[in-house]
Amino acid sequence: MNMPLSGIRILDLSRYLPGPLCTQLLADFGAEVIKLEDPKGGELGRHLPPFIGSESSPFLSVNRNKKSITLDLKTPEGKKIFKELAQESDVVLDQFRPGVMDKMGVGYETLKEINPKLIYCSLTGYGLDGPLKNTAGHDLNYLNLAGITGLNGKHHDAPSLSAIPIADTAGGSLFSAIAILLAIISRLNTGKGQLCDVAMMDGSIALLAYTLGEWSGCGQLPERGNELLTGGYACYRIYETSDSQYVSLGAIEGKFWAEFCEKLERKQYIPLQLDKASQESISEDISTIILTKTRDEWVAFFADSNICFTPVLNLEEMSEHPQVLARNMVLNAPNINGSGIDLRVPGVPIKLSDTPGKAELCFPQLGEHTDPLLLKMGYTQEEINNFRNQGII
Repeated sequence: MNMPLSGIRILDLSRYLPGPLCTQLLADFGAEVIKLEDPKGGELGRHLPPFIGSESSPFLSVNRNKKSITLDLKTPEGKKIFKELAQESDVVLDQFRPGVMDKMGVGYETLKEINPKLIYCSLTGYGLDGPLKNTAGHDLNYLNLAGITGLNGKHHDAPSLSAIPIADTAGGSLFSAIAILLAIISRLNTGKGQLCDVAMMDGSIALLAYTLGEWSGCGQLPERGNELLTGGYACYRIYETSDSQYVSLGAIEGKFWAEFCEKLERKQYIPLQLDKASQESISEDISTIILTKTRDEWVAFFADSNICFTPVLNLEEMSEHPQVLARNMVLNAPNINGSGIDLRVPGVPIKLSDTPGKAELCFPQLGEHTDPLLLKMGYTQEEINNFRNQGII
């Protein structure tokens, strides 16, 4: 089957989560992704615990469907091989800090002279310009400066960390994939590649579209844990149940809120849905009611209601949920590498009717594809052996 990205070759120099998740998504839709790894230990993500046998399970979760070659870009021979690969590739994904690839003589300005059609995606924390461009950072730092961390948490409590790395994944991985696809489409029209400058902080700010709009409309800064979508209103919040579990109500629309109130015999709350002054007392009363049943009893109680009511699930419960099973969104690689442990990874989140993605649960060993790729490029086995003896590959 011809997949959407069949024939697209990506040289992936990224590490940990942001870049690898981006290229995994593209690999699921047919791109040939070649991981370029350091001969001395490989990509840093390979060393992240926990381990299944000798392999990092976080690394495996974002590196399916890829090839791996080892290459020391600090050596003249390594640079030469990389340039030859870039000449025959469509995309380079670089996750180093700005200027690192340029200092090694293999940055965008050099590579575009070799291959004018090359798309070079630079994925960094803060972008290729600005006062923070060379500053180190992680997901938490990008979310802090983007104004997101300050919005997380309960009212009057300290800010809370996000349970998932939003800046890395949504701000970095997804916007990088979009940038690469946009550049591919542009190349169809112009015949030229281009530089894609993707910053995880920028991507995080872009996710604040509604929040910035609300701030503009209200004329005052939003309060942590006290707005419509952050727990400040009874119609949209999480409630504890009698078994110390939790349920969530997302009844923003008036019709959902009305049905919920009627079901609880609290019709007097219907006209007060968005009355700020009434929220504390309404929430306290509803909290008391919800504490009278278990989570699953409340799910059964509202099963026939149209109110946006769901249980709060843990990962095991999520992976067994009928909707998740129907959409094939948690995949299982049994007995991974003979370890006796099953590896669970996300399925393909984009469903295309004619050219669907495919998650091949095969994971590259460090340098597994070095020899075949170099042989295909015209190097002899003797030359390859010499490269290995010299630490170039």
